[in-house]
Amino acid sequence: MTRHVILLLGLLLSFLGVLTLGLALGAVPIPIWEVLSALTGSSDPQVETIVLGLRLPRVLLAAEVGAGLAVAGAVFQALLRNPLAEPYILGVSSGAAVGAVMAIILGMTVNSMFALPVAAFLGAVLAIILVLAMARAAGRGLDTHVLLLAGVVIGAFFNAVVLLLVTFADLETFRAAMLWIMGSFSGATWESVTMVAVWVLPALTVLTAFARPLNLLSVGEQSAFHLGVDVRQLKIFLYVGTSFLVGVCVAGSGAIGFVGLVVPHALRLVGGSDHRWLLPACAMTGGGFLVFADTVARTVLTPAELPVGVVTALLGVPVFLWLLVRSEESL
Repeated sequence: MTRHVILLLGLLLSFLGVLTLGLALGAVPIPIWEVLSALTGSSDPQVETIVLGLRLPRVLLAAEVGAGLAVAGAVFQALLRNPLAEPYILGVSSGAAVGAVMAIILGMTVNSMFALPVAAFLGAVLAIILVLAMARAAGRGLDTHVLLLAGVVIGAFFNAVVLLLVTFADLETFRAAMLWIMGSFSGATWESVTMVAVWVLPALTVLTAFARPLNLLSVGEQSAFHLGVDVRQLKIFLYVGTSFLVGVCVAGSGAIGFVGLVVPHALRLVGGSDHRWLLPACAMTGGGFLVFADTVARTVLTPAELPVGVVTALLGVPVFLWLLVRSEESL
């Protein structure tokens, strides 16, 4: 336990350091001491505008979304007892994107800040239901390869639905929809930071409270049942709760992949699979990872900007292939 506390403190310091770098780096580099002065309101007005008005909302939104996606990945992996399970690979992020884009096209987001996350949540729930139904229909339970194939098929289907929806939309809506597909924080505002925080922070707290049942479930459903866990109700609650978390994250940033794959796996290698430490560690590391990826996306080709989903994919695909080869060799 002491080792985990030390690791968590180290991750917290690293997380704060990445946030600071995210505020300092950009098209106009700002020294770290000026960033700290701007945060306390004692800096040049122009620097304060850049730091507080432009970069701070973007960095906070990336941290919230990264934390949510990493924790969602860890929970899905525990539920399915599969290290390859991840919201993007399972098609959940694509389903959430369909719900979000549909809400935008229908004008549901004009008068309510709740419409977008709720619509994305419904799309995410529909996606996970379809993936699990396809896997069970194949007659092989929740086999790794069947799940991956089902996730790819469902994800491709929902991506096609998004493109179909935007075909009938105006130019502005089309550009917004493209951001949902690729993932971007370029439109981050204090309103979007608040919208995501209102939903993500309570969801993270609730899911973290289920760390012990997740530990039991990771061992096996029979073992969890004999130790007093209502496995059916727990799985339903966690599937719905995690899909809701993914939906809110997609509503804030679009469909960003591989955060929920890379982060939990890396942390298990460092500190083990105990969810009492893993979930808080995923929240901090996922937030820092996505802030880092977004910083790379907006600085590597300055003044142009890459979609952050491109950066996470370039980092995540090699890890995914490595895990897939490892799982194949262990059979």
